[in-house]
Amino acid sequence: MNLSIRGINYVPSEETKDFIDKKLKKLSFADDYLHDLDISIKRETKGIGYHIDAMLHFTWKKEKLVSQDCYELYEGIELIADKIQSAAKKEKEKTMGL
Repeated sequence: MNLSIRGINYVPSEETKDFIDKKLKKLSFADDYLHDLDISIKRETKGIGYHIDAMLHFTWKKEKLVSQDCYELYEGIELIADKIQSAAKKEKEKTMGL
């Protein structure tokens, strides 16, 4: 799986990237059908907090977007990692008929 992480109004640190990598270890079950994962972290200019989007690209050309709004970045990363895992499982079940 190819992972890309980008920031909008925010520059992700190496610590943040390592934390995302650690949380995405749970996705190893999807390596054979989850081709790309693009994560963008936007620091909100109004108010406090972050908006995290993750675009999942499957080998059968399907794309799925999951999003999370949060005040604490690392809490948001944990929540988006759970959403990514859930979306990958659901998409596999729908497509593969499992």
